[in-house]
Amino acid sequence: MMRRRWVIAVLVLAVLAFVAWRLLRPLNIFVVDDRFAWPIDTAQAPAVLGDLGAQSCAACHGEFYREWQSTIHAQAWTDPYFQVDWRFDGAQHSCRLCHTPLDRQQPHKVLGYRDSDKWDPILAENPAFDAKLQHEGVTCAACHYRDGAILGVHGTDDAPHPVRKLADPNQVCVRCHVVEGDRWDTFFRFPPCGTVAEIEHSRGTALNKRDLDLLLRLGIDERAIDAADPVPLAPAGRSGEITARDTRALACVQCHMPLVERPLVADGPVRATRAHLWRGGHDPAMVQQALTIEFAEATPASGATRTFQLTLANTGAAHYVPTGTPDRHLTVHLRLLDADGGVLDEQMHTIKRTVMWRPFIVDLRDTRLPRWQAREYTLRVPANSAAVRVEAAVRYHLLDEKRRARIGYENTTPIDYEIFRKEIPLLATNREEVR
Repeated sequence: MMRRRWVIAVLVLAVLAFVAWRLLRPLNIFVVDDRFAWPIDTAQAPAVLGDLGAQSCAACHGEFYREWQSTIHAQAWTDPYFQVDWRFDGAQHSCRLCHTPLDRQQPHKVLGYRDSDKWDPILAENPAFDAKLQHEGVTCAACHYRDGAILGVHGTDDAPHPVRKLADPNQVCVRCHVVEGDRWDTFFRFPPCGTVAEIEHSRGTALNKRDLDLLLRLGIDERAIDAADPVPLAPAGRSGEITARDTRALACVQCHMPLVERPLVADGPVRATRAHLWRGGHDPAMVQQALTIEFAEATPASGATRTFQLTLANTGAAHYVPTGTPDRHLTVHLRLLDADGGVLDEQMHTIKRTVMWRPFIVDLRDTRLPRWQAREYTLRVPANSAAVRVEAAVRYHLLDEKRRARIGYENTTPIDYEIFRKEIPLLATNREEVR
């Protein structure tokens, strides 16, 4: 009996020690993939490319340079939020490999790794380090330079620098924007943009009648709702993460780099190119493009009670809305107001992903909107209410307020913005006037 008690005690202590370690260990949420385990080697860069800085490219590609300057890519290293968040999480070296991808942007060379997960690099001073280039973040060469040549959709040898034809531009995106791995205890499903798993889940899920009815009510053409043509995928590993065999089907470039007709270089022939803007969650217009939102009066629920419904649907994004880090979320605010602006009734709803990080990474709840899915919220006005109007507002949040306070980020620019607002008066004599 005593021996049995000792065995149980040892097992309990071992379990407690394991859980304590899981609570205290460094939180490495993905395996550093070989695609970005080392910076991009620029040793073979031809002299015509100069210092590989964006201004060197601007000499011939001015329009592209001006677009790039307005993007988050250009701020990938200097963005104040990134810098605070990065330092709070221990200034992990792996973050540099996507935020400053070129070897010349790295203060240290990566000689190898001490661990199989590639979180513990062996570093040496980098004599080629260029601090100015580092501050350009995801600069032109980060996407367009590989192995001594410039990559482009129009391959040619008849240029000041050789251009190798890029068969699939999405391959450039997934170097950083799809984090993969195959371990039970690591979280792989949220790189800084829509994941392959999200896209596949949206395309592979049959649309139910309720969602279809809501989409049709919102004026969406049923022919545009295509749940077929799934992305060709590799089987999910132990982690459950899904990876793409054919990145051309992901449509990253097609959505985030719209087609434009213009010369590639000054005074060159006009041809099909793509805008270098990569708009996403930081751009209200891009988020509004992903969603269809309607706020209107519905058929009265009972007697003289009036019913108002806010409907949101993901009709423009192949991935979930919102996407990116779980900090990003939407809030829906419905209010019933009196003549003085007083609030008689209100509702607040949150559309987000909730994750438990320790001791194990578990998806607790996910209320985000996959492609073609809709969400409906109802506000009822009693017959004897003193309300004179109803109001609906939807906001997009780039950062959770609790996270902002925890890491000590003192933002000088807004971390949320309004994407929809509508008021409906209740005093109209003809009910049709408020529709």
